[in-house]
Amino acid sequence: MEILKVSSKSAPNSVAGAIAGVIRESGSAELQAVGAGAANQAIKAVAIARGYLAPSGIDLICVPAFVSVEIDGEERTAMRLIVEPR
Repeated sequence: MEILKVSSKSAPNSVAGAIAGVIRESGSAELQAVGAGAANQAIKAVAIARGYLAPSGIDLICVPAFVSVEIDGEERTAMRLIVEPR
């Protein structure tokens, strides 16, 4: 599964387009966000992607989880969002 990394500066519409493309191609997508701003952009992107895919009859669900990631040699907690069709 491809991991889409989202930052606080990511444009939600662009991330939503990437989510829709990955869902159409492989059936599920995984987003990773570190920090409140990044998590906010990721959730907005999932909501927008639902709108992109709804006309095709695809209804998305999102399963959130915490995951530990290493950034610059430092252990950080990230939000991982698994996005897949219902």
